[in-house]
Amino acid sequence: MPPQRPPSGRPRQHQPAQMMPLPGRGSSPYDERTAPMGHGGGERPGGPPPRRPGPPQPPPGRPAGEARPPRRRRWGFGRVLLTLLTVFVLFLAGVWVYLEFSINRVDALADYAGRPAAAEGTNWLIVGSDSRDGLTPEEQEKLVTGDSKAAGGGRRTDTIMVAHIPDNSTKPTLLSLPRDSQVKIPGHGTNKINAAFSIGGPALLAQTVEGATGLRIDHYAEIGFGGFAKIVDAVGGVHMCVEKPMEDTLTGIKIAPGCQDLQGPQALGFVRMRHSAATPRSDLDRVANQRKFIGALVSEIGSPGTLLNPFSLFPLLSTAPDALTMDSGDHVHNLVGLALAMRGISSGGVVTTTVPVTNGSAENWDKTKSKLLFDALKNDTDIPDSAILT
Repeated sequence: MPPQRPPSGRPRQHQPAQMMPLPGRGSSPYDERTAPMGHGGGERPGGPPPRRPGPPQPPPGRPAGEARPPRRRRWGFGRVLLTLLTVFVLFLAGVWVYLEFSINRVDALADYAGRPAAAEGTNWLIVGSDSRDGLTPEEQEKLVTGDSKAAGGGRRTDTIMVAHIPDNSTKPTLLSLPRDSQVKIPGHGTNKINAAFSIGGPALLAQTVEGATGLRIDHYAEIGFGGFAKIVDAVGGVHMCVEKPMEDTLTGIKIAPGCQDLQGPQALGFVRMRHSAATPRSDLDRVANQRKFIGALVSEIGSPGTLLNPFSLFPLLSTAPDALTMDSGDHVHNLVGLALAMRGISSGGVVTTTVPVTNGSAENWDKTKSKLLFDALKNDTDIPDSAILT
């Protein structure tokens, strides 16, 4: 059968197939390519077509292609404080290790038959040696020490002290033992106490002090002429108030009256002087001056002006290892404990005294008063006023 034609006589036109929605374009058949004209200039009904994502555009004022600069990390107050604290702790640790391994050591304390038993508190034997080892002739002249031959040779002690640190609230004590005190030296009969140091060094001196006082010595510290003067100079001098003119007829050292900063040579002369009108009690006045000066020196070393001043702190730290000698069993924390306990010398927080003697020559101890003194130290009790000799 022939094909039928439309009534108009023209062939039937092919109808376009219905467009299927593109994947991901939603269920509407309209998109930019298929939406009929006449609906708002190509816009789909109901609003503009979604904007296709494109490459990120730089903010106004930044050239295209330029990378965003990294964001700076702000340092807050807490972060800065933590950093400074860390540096300070590391510095202290370094100083601690340096001193621990640099300070001179000696075997001063040893067990022996008949050694006093440990009692209350802690006892230090502090020795000021007149050793001139390491001093050049020029330094000996500057410090007015005289040479070893003129001093009789060997090593002697200008200063012998016992520092007692109690375990309770009793005040610490700094006790002077006059160097001419007649005591028994083990194996060498009766002699001046400083002869023990010349004969057998620190070990024999410690044993002699223990036998004479009945106190067990727990720690040992020694400083010589040169080391003492260098420590004083390192802290910029020690402030002292001198009541009367001081002139040693033996050494020629002169110190004017008044409040002043004593430098190394003057400080050494001050603690050694006993042949002067200002020291009528000779050795008794000298040991009193020694205790006074040590109190001022410890206060100066522990002051913020020294600890926070690098021009004082670093010279002090570099001088201390060569100036100081400790027992082989002692450590830096022991020394720190001693310094903390002795800080109150200048303010009256430490009892300062000399072993009671029978006369001004300070050769013989008063047995009754001395026993009261030593018993009080053994038991950490207050020293009776009758046993205190200033």
